[in-house]
Amino acid sequence: MTPGGGAERLLVVDDEATVRELLSAALRFAGFEVSAAANATEAVAAATEQPPDLVLLDIMLPDMDGFDVVRQLRAQRPDSRSGPVPVLFLTARDGQADKVTGLSLGADDYVTKPFDLAELIERIRAILRRTTGQHTGMLTVGPLALDAEGHQVTREGRPVRISPTEFRLLHYLMANAGIVVSKAQILDRVWEYNFGGDASIVDTYISYLRRKVDTEEPKLIHTVHGVGYVLREPRR
Repeated sequence: MTPGGGAERLLVVDDEATVRELLSAALRFAGFEVSAAANATEAVAAATEQPPDLVLLDIMLPDMDGFDVVRQLRAQRPDSRSGPVPVLFLTARDGQADKVTGLSLGADDYVTKPFDLAELIERIRAILRRTTGQHTGMLTVGPLALDAEGHQVTREGRPVRISPTEFRLLHYLMANAGIVVSKAQILDRVWEYNFGGDASIVDTYISYLRRKVDTEEPKLIHTVHGVGYVLREPRR
């Protein structure tokens, strides 16, 4: 639910009228408030006028691609305390390069067409649970600090800008500092997949985190081969 207690607002962006209308109807039936856009220009305008709780975004749009839409949305809200608007790519483009591009822009999920509607709705709800829920508290591990309420991360006092999904992953690793967590545990607690998500997304986001919070010594995020990952304080 949104802070005011109403239904979560979704923005469906797809240039195929049939897909847009059927998906919008199904999502309304599932309890969401839904608006729709047929192209990138309409999508950016709609998201600017009334920011949705989540955008379902096709990549192949007639005026610009979905990647550029995300770049524009991110540029509009770079310092929002609530973080960028969550985005789920819903597209026929199933190439690994496209998926990596989408996730590297900070998208929260990437689903290819054709898709299972029940699974899509569960993914939407999982994203909303982890993006609209409020974390509390301050976590510190070595030179790394995470302010859950302020949605801020610093390393040795210097701010580090990370996406909402990266923030949730880092929060989970720091809350379990010194404990090796498996990919399955991370999927369950960070992505909240209860239908079996693609474990490769964990490796992808660990890589993103390392590039932002672990670019200097001492390294804090470690791979335990065959088991998972652990974030631990530097050895003395």
